[in-house]
Amino acid sequence: MSQTRTVDFTEMKHGTKKEYELLHELEKPFLALTADRVLSELRRQGEATLEGYKITRLEHALQSATRAQREGADIDWVVGALLHDIGDGLAPQNHDRMSAEVIRPFVREEVSWVVEHHGIFQMLYYGHHYGWDRNARDRYKDHPSFEACSQFCERWDQSSFDPDYNSENLEFFEPMVREVFARKAHDESVLKSGVITGLPAKE
Repeated sequence: MSQTRTVDFTEMKHGTKKEYELLHELEKPFLALTADRVLSELRRQGEATLEGYKITRLEHALQSATRAQREGADIDWVVGALLHDIGDGLAPQNHDRMSAEVIRPFVREEVSWVVEHHGIFQMLYYGHHYGWDRNARDRYKDHPSFEACSQFCERWDQSSFDPDYNSENLEFFEPMVREVFARKAHDESVLKSGVITGLPAKE
């Protein structure tokens, strides 16, 4: 192997155990900066208006997360609300699924499911204006997280386009983002597969 801490192979199938161990070690600093990249993307979303709306994409995220936090939601729900549209920049046509993949290794399974499906649930509010099936979400009516996704959209997503809403700023949520992305990825004690808690009851 070369002295520059670079693998020698040009095809992955030719890599040695020692080379892959090196790559594993070299990747650790990059993985440790995931929260920084996520926060950077949120800041970038604050630099451009949400075309046609009265607020930026960042402000929509902050409003959603602020509503969740003020209703007593736990950290997984709050960060899920903050990042539910994080995929908009690169995948506007399937941003819900991309956003879910960003958080999936680090939050409860029900939260990533809700983020993954919020797009089709949101169609309830506008789908008929385009001639679409506004009730397309009904295909998931038997899913355990159907009600959570419905409430997520009603309480925290569709209502968060108000330029006069007093949101918390990104710095308020930064420690939560860092805490979530500091978790061990794919840890079943975090994912809690099959555990459904739903959103906190609204007072």
